[in-house]
Amino acid sequence: MTPLQTGLLICMATLLVLGTGIPIAFGLGIVAVVFLIVFDGFNSMNFLAETLFSGLNDFTLVSIPMFVIMGAAVASSRAGSDLYEALARWMHKVPGSLVISNIGACALFAALTGSSPATCAAIGKMGIPEMRKRGYAADLATGAIAAGGTLGILIPPSVTLILYGIASETSIGKLFLAGVIPGLLLTGLFMAWALFISWKRGEKLVDAERVYSLAEKLELLPRVLPFLVVIAGVVYALYGGIATPSEAAGVGALLCLLMVVVVYRVWDPVKLWDILRDGMRESGMLLMIIGTSILFGYMMSSLYITQSIAEWIAALDINKWVLMLFVNLLLLVAGCFLPPAAIILMTTPILAPIIANAGFDPIWFGIILTINMEMGLITPPVGLNLFVINGIAPDVKLPVILKGALPFMACMALAILILCFFPGLATWLPEVLMGT
Repeated sequence: MTPLQTGLLICMATLLVLGTGIPIAFGLGIVAVVFLIVFDGFNSMNFLAETLFSGLNDFTLVSIPMFVIMGAAVASSRAGSDLYEALARWMHKVPGSLVISNIGACALFAALTGSSPATCAAIGKMGIPEMRKRGYAADLATGAIAAGGTLGILIPPSVTLILYGIASETSIGKLFLAGVIPGLLLTGLFMAWALFISWKRGEKLVDAERVYSLAEKLELLPRVLPFLVVIAGVVYALYGGIATPSEAAGVGALLCLLMVVVVYRVWDPVKLWDILRDGMRESGMLLMIIGTSILFGYMMSSLYITQSIAEWIAALDINKWVLMLFVNLLLLVAGCFLPPAAIILMTTPILAPIIANAGFDPIWFGIILTINMEMGLITPPVGLNLFVINGIAPDVKLPVILKGALPFMACMALAILILCFFPGLATWLPEVLMGT
């Protein structure tokens, strides 16, 4: 059996195992161990523990639980609702203002939490009922939140970009900077679509009934601004050379916990314990996936599959943009079945050398890959955000949510196209602030 045939067999087995619903970490580990034993014998198990734990012996990984706890602290408070309400008061005269306000709140909350499901849940719980009460169609109300929540893995700080940085051995700081302008671009495209469809459907006067005074518009800012200041401080410490990503994440997590206690009066030790428990549970899950995906990558390399795929693609001698089209299609299809963390950690070791040989910037490609992962979050059958929204609005069926999310998927595809024509949108800021 050739390495490529073995690779195809491994791909089918992985999809079959993960399709059973087994946790991703255990699924990847089982596939890796079984194929190592079958093709290399039991002697290959001598390196199993060393490979697994050496992959986790990276100081950069300390930033993951810190950013997760930072997001969990914010998500446990009313910060999301306050962000939404503050934006709604300032923009209530704009056509489709509630939808635009929700998308803007999603973008800001994404920067605070770095989590798509948390963003969907926090903004959607207040935003979706309010939009529907004001007369917005169910597909637009739910689709906007499902799509807006995906901004959580693009706008820094992003756990997804951290995982890509680790897997591709690229600078996490540069990746964070590279996500800023594309994140704003995608937010602008989402808002533009919301404005257009609201105007076309005649919903432009729905939000103009009430007049807010300046005092009402400024009322919520004291509760929102402290969290935005924390994010600005973390970003300054990270890019000003004051702290490493792990140190900046630790300080940010501590400050967000303090803000939750001071601003939102979360004094109850049980609630604080819940924040730490949920944060560590998600962190443990991510670290388990990282460890077993490194073992999976070791198996692929040991069986010469990774190298054979790279050599086969290089031998095709096709235009690099045709290659990029195929890579995007591969990532889009993979996103329909697997979560972002698994896709990044499984495919990056294979795709990174191919992308580099084709002359593409790995920082730029990290943003392209992340936008593809965003599309996967609202694509069935495993579109996580779709199910989060369905849980918030159980009376809205999944096909209706998907119908509302599809135009936003088109916005993501347009953003990828724009970044292909203007790669500087992703690479300019890292080059200016951190050099080449």
